[in-house]
Amino acid sequence: MELKPRKIALDVGDKTIGTALSDELGLTGQGLTTIERIGIKKDTDAVVSLIKEYRCDTVVIGLPLSLDGTDSVQTEKVRAFRTKLENKLRSSGMQDVRIVWQDERFTTVIAEDVLKSADLSREKRKKVIDKQAAVLIMQSWLDAENMRAARQEEGVDRK
Repeated sequence: MELKPRKIALDVGDKTIGTALSDELGLTGQGLTTIERIGIKKDTDAVVSLIKEYRCDTVVIGLPLSLDGTDSVQTEKVRAFRTKLENKLRSSGMQDVRIVWQDERFTTVIAEDVLKSADLSREKRKKVIDKQAAVLIMQSWLDAENMRAARQEEGVDRK
């Protein structure tokens, strides 16, 4: 199987940014780290550092839509973060790194359930919840991408 450039997923919150990384086959997402939010410049610097370190070609950002699919206050904050990150990537000569959205509705709830089923204490869950949510964002995006690629191959094979 062919190795692929890695992808990084972000669960951007007010206090932390959970991160996850794809494997080199593009099949699974693993938790990476949780970045404590300090300020937009340092936050985007930390993300750019991870992108460089892991040679990522794609950033998957969880888009926190309301349950009815509309924007919320948090959605606007995350959109602003993306804009700052795009500017930082351009100024760092990394304009080829693409940034994509992934609907993140329910990821925190699902992450909480996963961590509860692992019998983690509330205190331990609080420390890893954002990273776990980023894993779910990454995995959802990878699954959708791999499904699209498989459908494309099927279409090509039928011709």
